[in-house]
Amino acid sequence: VQLVESGGELVQPGGSLRLSCAASGFTEMAYAMTPMSWYRQAPGKEGGLIAHIGSAEDALNYEPSVKGRFTISRNNAEKTLYLQMSSLKPEDTALYFCRAHPLDGPDLWGQGTQVTVSS
Repeated sequence: VQLVESGGELVQPGGSLRLSCAASGFTEMAYAMTPMSWYRQAPGKEGGLIAHIGSAEDALNYEPSVKGRFTISRNNAEKTLYLQMSSLKPEDTALYFCRAHPLDGPDLWGQGTQVTVSS
């Protein structure tokens, strides 16, 4: 079972990016039942949860600093998690990770994708 993030790159302030997190090793049903989250970690700063989506896409939660700018979504048929980011700020610069919360096993993490917001 593996999570692989992609989509991170250098972007100017005010720009947009869409991150993806592709899951492998899950059946489609198991993936659909798994709540998912995005986290970020910036050098010298405390990292943490920024967005969460439930298995039924009905439990959406955002960290206050990204609410209204970021949107978490999922495509269960493609076993992929997304994070649409807009109005990006320099303080959004971080390594972004996805995390799976399987109901019948330990949580899983991806390797991260770097987002850099700079002019």
